[in-house]
Amino acid sequence: MPKSPADVGTNRDVLAIPAFRRLTLAWIFSNFGDSALYLTAAIWVKQLTGSDALAGLVFAALGLPALFAPLTGQLADRFRRKPVVIINNLAAAVVVLALLAVQSTDQLWLIYLVIFVYANTAYVTAAAQSGLLRDMLADRLLAPANGMLSSIDQGLRIISPLIGAGMLALWGMNSVVLLTFACFAVAGGVLATLKIRESMHELDADESFWSSTTAGFRFLAAHAMLRPALLTLVIAVGATGVLNVTIFATNEQGLGMPPEFLSVLISCQGVMSVVGGLTASMVIRRLAIRRTMILGVSLLAAAVLASGVPSLPVVLAATVLLGIGVPWAIIAFVTLRQQETPARMQGRTSAATNMMINVPQVGASMIAAALIGVVDYRILIVAMCGVCVMGILPLLLGRAVRAHAAA
Repeated sequence: MPKSPADVGTNRDVLAIPAFRRLTLAWIFSNFGDSALYLTAAIWVKQLTGSDALAGLVFAALGLPALFAPLTGQLADRFRRKPVVIINNLAAAVVVLALLAVQSTDQLWLIYLVIFVYANTAYVTAAAQSGLLRDMLADRLLAPANGMLSSIDQGLRIISPLIGAGMLALWGMNSVVLLTFACFAVAGGVLATLKIRESMHELDADESFWSSTTAGFRFLAAHAMLRPALLTLVIAVGATGVLNVTIFATNEQGLGMPPEFLSVLISCQGVMSVVGGLTASMVIRRLAIRRTMILGVSLLAAAVLASGVPSLPVVLAATVLLGIGVPWAIIAFVTLRQQETPARMQGRTSAATNMMINVPQVGASMIAAALIGVVDYRILIVAMCGVCVMGILPLLLGRAVRAHAAA
């Protein structure tokens, strides 16, 4: 952890590292292919079947691999990470080619299987890349690196789904599949040129499979700084799962807008998420990690509450706060986790974090979907805002406990 906020580097500093520039180039290609495919696949299933439920199962297939994240994290910690990310990208390229065999609803199962396997590769990349960044960069450069990669991810999520949908309409799904294949293949080729000296890491030979798989969770739970920070993030980001449901009611009941207007709100949030990623290192440099997380979650709570106000300017302001606050909180935590985790456990703590964040968010969405038919959406919004505010308490109480112990 930086000794002071001023120890955090800038975006220019991290871009001066040749290895990071190559990693970023590979990240652009792989994320472009990923973002072009995931939404287009759901639209494709809708075209094939006419069913919203079957189209929604595509997103379920994308989210289900979060449950297996501890296994993918162990994979990233067991082997050298550069070969892992290269093979993983090339494997993703080969897997998506199976979608070329789908000609009718009789092969619908193949779509779900491919999406599920392909989604697992994203968790492998995230786990292995965490260790690569830790070996590649000094502590002071981790925050701007994470912010830049987050901004690229969010920016491509705005652009590439539109390109994928346009290609589907013009040339069919095979063109999207071939584009995704090419993107992952190029990413694997770029990573093959990466020059990095990896730290030596290996799993304890005497450790049982279960103990090794859960090591990431146990490390996070036992760490004095990571435990309260992760709890804050889990509570706050988990609560946003409710927002994924209430946004429809906000748009139609609160603003009186047609469903198509949702794309405006989502695009606005996406643009601000890019800004949030690019400015995260600057905020961490000024405030330090703990205060940046508190500020990010506070902005999230304000955004949630504002989303229930039946006013277009207020709701647009809420999307701005949401787009900035969430990246600040997440990037601050990821940077702290990378700094405090030894090299041999980077993959497992990364995977454990992904699981701890994603699963509660999906659960919150399911609960909100079940309640919104019988509970006014504004009540859900107020409750979610309260949960976000409570999410700050672990950071505040953790600081107070450490101060008392020091005294």
